[in-house]
Amino acid sequence: MIPARYSASRFPGKLMKDLGGKPVITRTYEATVNTKLFDDVVVVTDSDIIYDEINKIGGHVLMSKKEHECGSDRIAEAVQDLDIDIVINVQGDEPFTDAESLKKLIQVFKEDKDQIVDLASLMVNISNWEEIKNPNTVKVIVDQQDFALYFSRSPIPYPRDEAVAVKYFKHKGVYAFRKQAILDFYNLPMLTLEASEKIECIRYLEYGKRIKMVETDIEGVEIDTPEDLERAKKLWK
Repeated sequence: MIPARYSASRFPGKLMKDLGGKPVITRTYEATVNTKLFDDVVVVTDSDIIYDEINKIGGHVLMSKKEHECGSDRIAEAVQDLDIDIVINVQGDEPFTDAESLKKLIQVFKEDKDQIVDLASLMVNISNWEEIKNPNTVKVIVDQQDFALYFSRSPIPYPRDEAVAVKYFKHKGVYAFRKQAILDFYNLPMLTLEASEKIECIRYLEYGKRIKMVETDIEGVEIDTPEDLERAKKLWK
């Protein structure tokens, strides 16, 4: 599932911006289909413009029935009546979506015989301090088994003792859910930590869900700003 909202607050209309001759959302859809990992790839949108674009290329697209706070809510509405086990959320602004990282997420559930994992997500090691400090970069800390402890826009952990060798991880907004986990998310109210940080996956932690983080070294470009789009264009070339 690829949630695709047209009026993104930081960069309105970004999903329809040109990237190498096609809109960003089309590039993301095609990249996800080309992984050949999924029974179906579906764009879920609130926008007639995006709906028409995906429909035009023969893609599978659904129109959201309701206004939603976040992409997970949009996906939950779309999957609640579908007969599925696992759904993966690929963000619409991820045109460099790769098969290797998505395979790792799927493998988490294949190996989770006791079904203790509610959802899985990706993280990338980062070392640039400007990126670590940047509130647009969501950081994650994990336990010894790589289950998420917390997500934040602040640097976590805070380097109170700079002599301690700490690895920092950036959260990539690609999720794999058990169907029940995303339906629970949809039906549970937002609490204060999520409301404060504006990071939707914190809701899962606040309600005791277990998020398995998977490290990847493939970062790509998430298009959140016009500057990101320019970087993506250079990378596309």
